[in-house]
Amino acid sequence: MPKTTSLYEQHLKLGAKIIDFAGWLMPLHYGSQIKEHESVRKDAAVFDVSHMAVIDITGNDALVFLRKVLANDVGKLIPTKALYSCMLNHTAGILDDLIVYCLSDSHYRLVVNAATDEKDLAWLQQQSASYAIKLQPRRDLAILAIQGPCAWEKIRQVFNQAQNEATMELKPFSAIEIQDWLVARTGYTGEDGAEIILPQSQVQVFWENVIANGISPAGLGARDSLRLEAGFNLYGMDMDDSVTPLESNVGWTVDWTDKDREFIGKEALQQQIKSGVKRQLVGVIMLAKAVCRAGMDVYLEDNNHQELQGTLTSGGFSPTLGCSIGLARIPMGDFSSFSIDIRGKRIPVKMIKPPFVKKGIANFSLS
Repeated sequence: MPKTTSLYEQHLKLGAKIIDFAGWLMPLHYGSQIKEHESVRKDAAVFDVSHMAVIDITGNDALVFLRKVLANDVGKLIPTKALYSCMLNHTAGILDDLIVYCLSDSHYRLVVNAATDEKDLAWLQQQSASYAIKLQPRRDLAILAIQGPCAWEKIRQVFNQAQNEATMELKPFSAIEIQDWLVARTGYTGEDGAEIILPQSQVQVFWENVIANGISPAGLGARDSLRLEAGFNLYGMDMDDSVTPLESNVGWTVDWTDKDREFIGKEALQQQIKSGVKRQLVGVIMLAKAVCRAGMDVYLEDNNHQELQGTLTSGGFSPTLGCSIGLARIPMGDFSSFSIDIRGKRIPVKMIKPPFVKKGIANFSLS
């Protein structure tokens, strides 16, 4: 039986096209995915992302536990700060990617993907046996993401005085608790904005106030095209437990600063570095009027005229750029030609290092 968020009826009233996403009935769009995408790039829009799971980790061993189970080092966080990390298995395969917020020295909050929430919780419980911590899934909480260059200007019109005063100096990748709300300056679109975690019992009134104050709703379709333009991976497509961070363009999230820190997957990553990373995740830009999709074959020719093959992991139309873009996992190396097989025809593409779009404009040159 598919699950619904507390805003399901509000989505229907706004004319949302509903799809099943990871077992949740979620809005794909409210009439125009491209319009919603452009709202985030030029103004502001709100996403209901309450399908994502919140897990609170508390106790005297919360810090040492998270330094063990996450590849990024939570030890560098102070209260109000956040970081992005991968959670790895013992072979360094990516179990999930997540954001962790430090609320106090003994209280951390994870936000994990909807498709992996049960698996993540089971893994964390399995690893926590010898630690003095408590794992608490927080399905009593909802999450709204308000994103765009005008997001904070419009959020100020919806927040009350106490919320505005508390968030006035909020920096990127920081969060502040305001009573039973958590307001974070984080997001998944490449734009400024906030992710607001609040009680399910209060989300409907807040959503209606947000919409009434001119912040338009956006669905999962725009969320996907925005994150692709920003070069952000989607778990289950661009990375999963069969690949490591070093093969997924997120090697920067592995913190090696403390050489004595033993995190799960460390030994496997060290061995991969020693033997040489064999694959990489790159950005591709379609040079012809065609659309690249996940699963399409990628063909490359190296400087020795040897043909190699890769696969598109994500792909779609970029409203900002007016062309098709994608992410592809390919062999390591230097290549003289790069094409994608579309219905038996090889279409040339340009390879770049993501992101494709930065601050609303192209982050590359076709020359």
